[in-house]
Amino acid sequence: MTEPTAFDVALFGEAMLLLVADRPGPLENAEAFYKRTAGAETNVAIGLSRLGLKVGWASRLGTDSMGRYLIATMKAEGIDCSHVICDPAQRTGFQFKGRVTDGSDPPVEYHRKGSAASHMGPADVDEAWLRSARHLHATGVFPAISDTSLEAALKTMDVMRAAGRTISFDTNLRPTLWPSTDTMRHWINELASRADWVLPGIEEGLLLTGHTQPEDVARFYRERGAKLVVVKLGSEGAYYDSEVAGTGRTEGFPVKEVVDTVGAGDGFAAGVVSALLEGKSVPEAVRRGAWIGARAVQVLGDTEGLPTRAELEEAGL
Repeated sequence: MTEPTAFDVALFGEAMLLLVADRPGPLENAEAFYKRTAGAETNVAIGLSRLGLKVGWASRLGTDSMGRYLIATMKAEGIDCSHVICDPAQRTGFQFKGRVTDGSDPPVEYHRKGSAASHMGPADVDEAWLRSARHLHATGVFPAISDTSLEAALKTMDVMRAAGRTISFDTNLRPTLWPSTDTMRHWINELASRADWVLPGIEEGLLLTGHTQPEDVARFYRERGAKLVVVKLGSEGAYYDSEVAGTGRTEGFPVKEVVDTVGAGDGFAAGVVSALLEGKSVPEAVRRGAWIGARAVQVLGDTEGLPTRAELEEAGL
């Protein structure tokens, strides 16, 4: 007998306070910063919740002002935070992000070592709560922040596989968080092998698989068990290789001005995952992902470009 589900999607991961510089140039020249939220998993959680899906997020925060701001923001987005532990003995991570004017990736400076979320481990995985979601979205960021978070990430995927739930995995590489490139490559590919839907970027695919062409990157993960691989190609759109829909390409959406590239992949993931969970076809899902990703690069923060359900329907997606 299939267990009833309370959520559409569950996510585990670190939320950080984001401080975005008020002007282009080196971070040390900025005199004021805009306060926002950051975190790959929380970006996706917000994106899914705005589209009307029921989302649960599990994490650890400090009880400092940053932690209070983050959990209040997530709750305001309609996300279930019942499994977020606020620990007075730990501190919340944060990051600075610079501004650029040429469309390149902005400089980012992390202050997350030893953060509350890095102390998460397998014991933080409430299996009953996790199984109450019909889908798990995982990324390569959470398992990178500590040895125990890696163990927790593996456990979440094992629990959901055993329960017959679907799993999506965005490779989301953070090389500075891993002890070595080889270690990162091993564990990211191990995690990807446990997922149904794998979402690498083309440059990430080169580092992880050694292949330069999207077709070869997709084949690498399909041969390791993925039912769908979507390779993100930036402004050129995406390539997909699917068990049910075959292979194909989706063109990118035109962008008037690239303001900030950070968060585009998370928006893409929210689009693909939401559409697939709604029963949309693979081409429709990838097209929705490309549209949301294009919106994300045109705004300052990581989540301002994530659309509401009304905006999605207005765009016909």
